[in-house]
Amino acid sequence: MKPLTTENYKFHSHKECEFFPCHETADSEAFNCLFCYCPLYPMGKNCGGNYVYLENGIKDCSNCMVPHKKGNYDYIMTKLMEYHKQLREEGRL
Repeated sequence: MKPLTTENYKFHSHKECEFFPCHETADSEAFNCLFCYCPLYPMGKNCGGNYVYLENGIKDCSNCMVPHKKGNYDYIMTKLMEYHKQLREEGRL
């Protein structure tokens, strides 16, 4: 396998998307669409993001920029690996 020489795979900005940007941001040039649907959502309170639970029990992440910050790819991947480890230990995977 050829070694990676860039980290371009960690960022994608889909400016043609009709919802771009889906969250308010001061820097749309650094808005990362790679994790359009946050993979940390199922982690509930352990996701590390800025969320609130609505009265109906729905997790509202509209004020969260964790998956959309350009430099957060490694953070998200680390959190996902921790979550998968937890699920394996609990016998849920």
